Amino acid sequence: MSPKRDGFKDFVLDQLVDLHIVTARAMFGGYGLYRGTTFFGIIHKDRLYFKVTPERVGHYKSHGMKPFRPNAKQTLKSFYEVPIDIIEDADALTQWATEAVER
Repeated sequence: MSPKRDGFKDFVLDQLVDLHIVTARAMFGGYGLYRGTTFFGIIHKDRLYFKVTPERVGHYKSHGMKPFRPNAKQTLKSFYEVPIDIIEDADALTQWATEAVER
């Protein structure tokens, strides 16, 4: 049996290649993103979410982004969606990811 391919996850990992040692582990129907042992992101239903601090949450909200909601009854306000224009810009995505890792 071959492993399931996930094009969005692969794209995100390719975009984050300059961050070094970023891995994705399957969890809750999506993936957790780790840099070494630090959990900093979530890929769920072809959307990317990064861990945020109270100081950074306004930056995400100013881009119209919402917190991670894995289902109708649960919202994780410590993770916010990353805008698609940031995901498509490897340098910007690496910067946002670095801020999520260093929170």
